[in-house]
Amino acid sequence: MRYISTRGQAPALGFEDTMLTGLARDGGLYVPEELPVMSRGDIAALAGLSYEEVAVRVMAPFVADAFDEATFADMVAHAYMPFGHDARAPLVQLGPNHHLLELFHGPTLAFKDFAMQLIGQMFEHTLTKRGERVTIIGATSGDTGSAAMEAFRGLDAVDLFVLYPHGRVSEVQRRQMTTPSEANVHALAITGHFDDAQARVKDMFNDFDFRDRVRLAGINSINFARVLAQVVYYFTSATALGAPHREISYTVPTGNFGDIFAGHIAKRMGLPIRQLVVATNQNDILHRCLTTGEYRPGTVEPSISPSMDIQVSSNFERALHLAYGGDGRAIAQLMDELKHGGFTVSQGALQTLQDTYVSGRATEEETTAAIRSALDRTGELLCPHTAVGTHVAEAHLGQGPMITLATAHPAKFPDAVEAATGIRPPLPARMADLFDREERITRVDNDLSAIEAIIDARI
Repeated sequence: MRYISTRGQAPALGFEDTMLTGLARDGGLYVPEELPVMSRGDIAALAGLSYEEVAVRVMAPFVADAFDEATFADMVAHAYMPFGHDARAPLVQLGPNHHLLELFHGPTLAFKDFAMQLIGQMFEHTLTKRGERVTIIGATSGDTGSAAMEAFRGLDAVDLFVLYPHGRVSEVQRRQMTTPSEANVHALAITGHFDDAQARVKDMFNDFDFRDRVRLAGINSINFARVLAQVVYYFTSATALGAPHREISYTVPTGNFGDIFAGHIAKRMGLPIRQLVVATNQNDILHRCLTTGEYRPGTVEPSISPSMDIQVSSNFERALHLAYGGDGRAIAQLMDELKHGGFTVSQGALQTLQDTYVSGRATEEETTAAIRSALDRTGELLCPHTAVGTHVAEAHLGQGPMITLATAHPAKFPDAVEAATGIRPPLPARMADLFDREERITRVDNDLSAIEAIIDARI
């Protein structure tokens, strides 16, 4: 399988080079040239298989040019071994036709572990085979950074640098990034918000001298390998509830659009998904755009669901690419307009987006109420991001099974959960000493040269 840039001006690549490249050299994001389609029989055959077996079957067509089946199956097995639940992504029923997909049983208690643990295995295999070393850079609103630290720390072929917005992540998220002691991982606290960190990562990829000198690679969801790994839990959860013989809907709390775009990939592969519901917090640019067609970033407002405090959603470019029929020039023009304040989606593309996604938002008060309501009605403690999802999902129940993605463990956001319920959720036993570990924090200005100088000095 070949991968092409959303902006149409970069060379097509195989899977390994796509994974190692991250952002295309024309500034675009890589997408598969064609999507494989699974038959109803193939989807039905997934029911009852282990998570690892489903992962190999779903992802095999995307990675076949890079890994033989036995090697890939071994990487998948190692990736999910540290998870704290045998089902990896278990379903919990919240009410009639409403289910929660628990994606927080990985090493850092967030859905990002599903992709990052596997990417760590794939990077290490490919780089060892090639005898190469890379510098990985990532931006995080909280969970990506800690998941990357866990996946890449101690690996011989990688130096990892994670940019996170100083003072805008939870204390648990910060400590998960700043307490690893391995010399190859570095947490950089940037002045500003997540969009600033994400912009500096893209700037580094577009600084070709720096990019080539340090062998830059990316692990944000600009990397298609991240999105691909997230496709799998749509298949495991849907078949558990009767797919392909019934349609399933999903509500996804999202800020950077990668998790719900993975759902769209699953639908394009043949999974019978009735609705994909985009759930946003008060930083609701995705909801506004899907409603009005106007994509104009505003001020990022801090919230109790900080991983969604985003106004520039990288993966939305992939959705636009599909909505514009793969017209790379049109996407390049939109992204150029975004640098100057925003853009308007064409009527035809907006209709395609609205046929693909519906959306809603939750205020801070509604998020808190959803946390309290879930505990009262079901006994479940929700993290605030998951609560955004359950609140938005309520407006779309009643037409078959709805699955809301539970993106993080409530203990990652104990202040918000305690304020809503009076209960302070404890960390799992394996992380009980997190607050006793020594932190390593490097403060850095929102300045490209300053960030690049730190990376040059440490690799």
